[in-house]
Amino acid sequence: MEYNDYLKMVNKVREITDFKPEIAIVLGTGLGEFADNIKVVSVINYKEIPNLPISTNSDHKGRFVFGYFKDIPVVLMQGRLHCYEGFSSEEATRPIRLTHLLGANKIILTNAVGGINTKYHPGDFMIIDDHIDCFMPSPLIGKNIVEFGPRFLDMSNPYSNEINEILYKKAKEENLPVHKGVFIQYSGPQFETKALIRAMRTLGADACGMSTAIEAVVSNHMGMKTVAISFISNMACGILDKKITNEEVIEEANKSKERFTKLLSLAIEIFHNN
Repeated sequence: MEYNDYLKMVNKVREITDFKPEIAIVLGTGLGEFADNIKVVSVINYKEIPNLPISTNSDHKGRFVFGYFKDIPVVLMQGRLHCYEGFSSEEATRPIRLTHLLGANKIILTNAVGGINTKYHPGDFMIIDDHIDCFMPSPLIGKNIVEFGPRFLDMSNPYSNEINEILYKKAKEENLPVHKGVFIQYSGPQFETKALIRAMRTLGADACGMSTAIEAVVSNHMGMKTVAISFISNMACGILDKKITNEEVIEEANKSKERFTKLLSLAIEIFHNN
């Protein structure tokens, strides 16, 4: 992909809407219904935009929802692209690049994850304060697009410490079950083995999942202020004596819908005001 290819994507969107978002939001597995809280201006399916891969995961609608949360202009990615669908890290993060070119300079990434930290429980939330991405090819591999950012990217503070601290404090005041921790991404689609979880814990990870870290790399590459919230949908392999299923992930997300809405609403308002 060249920069001009991204501009073609922008031009296609601009044929449909001239909406300029302030905050981009990625809605993870089972969390897409947050879109019901938006005053919708326009909806664009990924398949309408050239050079944008189409999601094959039935739990992800694969579309942009442009609109207002209260009076804050946002764009939701209702469904994300995953590398396990056959996409490269670069392809899977193209929607993030596009939202920035459309005007968003802040982004909130959300995901459903497996809890590695034994102090966590299904239904809890984790504000990501750092990540481990060594299991994933970097989305920056290949020719660097200088219009987006530098060849060699500093990742010492990928998530906004300022916003994380405010959000954590406010969430605690609202009695939401929230933690701060380290996220680790692996490709999937298979769930992890017990040995892998032991290795991840040794590396310092508190939760694991199949997305998000590569998106944070791309958002940082473009200078977007970044926050990420993980929903602990299940405990990782070997912690509980039970098998992990995608149905369990969706079921737990549905049970925690109200709390997720409250936490993400807090994050949007805090981000807007800071």
